[in-house]
Amino acid sequence: MSEHISKQFDAELETIRSSVLAMAGLVEEQVRLAMQSLATGDVAIIEKVIEQEERVNEMHVQLDDLCIHMIARRQPAASDLRMVMSVIKSVEDLERIGDKAARICQRAKNIFDAGKLQVPRFAELNHIAQQALDMLAKSLDAFARLDAVPATEVKRADQIIDTEYRALQRQLITVMMEDPRSISLTMDILWIAKAIERIGDLAVNIAEQVVYLVKGQDVRHKGQEEMERVVLAPKAE
Repeated sequence: MSEHISKQFDAELETIRSSVLAMAGLVEEQVRLAMQSLATGDVAIIEKVIEQEERVNEMHVQLDDLCIHMIARRQPAASDLRMVMSVIKSVEDLERIGDKAARICQRAKNIFDAGKLQVPRFAELNHIAQQALDMLAKSLDAFARLDAVPATEVKRADQIIDTEYRALQRQLITVMMEDPRSISLTMDILWIAKAIERIGDLAVNIAEQVVYLVKGQDVRHKGQEEMERVVLAPKAE
């Protein structure tokens, strides 16, 4: 590959990486605003998140198109190919996170439209959401710096979120059993809790893609110890 073509290729890769981080920033804002909508019932915030979802979808399609064209034109290999493949998978997860945020807003609208002055169990929901946001931030920072070490922290944090989600789930099911009149509202809360838990799962997916990108090994469906072993192993060529 000539130096000129090599520089073009590097520039294209950097454009893709920058576009991923721009999309990620928008998705992070969606999640934060979604939690604000739960706290306040602010219709303007809800509408903004839903509008942002359209932009996130557009960015998803654009990035997929960039990656497909790069594979066709450049035929990347080794770490360059891993970068492109990791981007394709990660932007899909980012789009799904944005979708969860938009749907949280829709559930918030349902709750406040029903005349509720506040969302029950908001403190518990917000606590889990802040952990999920921290996981997402660590995954994206790992991607930006091409550092696999934070990915193991994300995986470990997901176990905590899962435990807290299951505890909240049990509490909400008990509420519905004790008071059938609360079923509709409690189902909305359960759905929101599940959406937040899924945001954590999707952050783990992105972290696993960072490990694949940096180390060249697929750690999906692997346990914590196996992931750490891969991360601490010598870097892939």
